[in-house]
Amino acid sequence: MRLLHLVVICSLIFAAAYVYRIKMDSTARVERVLQLRAEIREQREAIAILRSEWAKLDAPLRLQGLVERHLPLKPLNATQYDSLKNLPERPPRFTRPDNPDPIGSMIDTIDAINEEPPVTGSVPRPEDQQ
Repeated sequence: MRLLHLVVICSLIFAAAYVYRIKMDSTARVERVLQLRAEIREQREAIAILRSEWAKLDAPLRLQGLVERHLPLKPLNATQYDSLKNLPERPPRFTRPDNPDPIGSMIDTIDAINEEPPVTGSVPRPEDQQ
């Protein structure tokens, strides 16, 4: 009978220690959660402050004042534009006029010269197909 009492007392002490450990772990985790929430709140406040500063720096009236003060910009004059007769000639066309795809016609021209399709990683060589 005494052995049974000793086993029960030991199991109660073990159970109390286990429950205490669980309580301490949960308390530590609650403190960590509260700490993380406080850090998140601080970061959100910092983000809000940075956004307000960015809005202030990005204000159109402020930028206009900076441009007028620091950049030597002048209004456009009509004499700044060149006439059409001074434009360079068009570059020569390397494609046929009836072909709407210039790159496709270049590929066709290369294929006509080589008479053999190019070998790529996606197309096996003819000797490998056998």
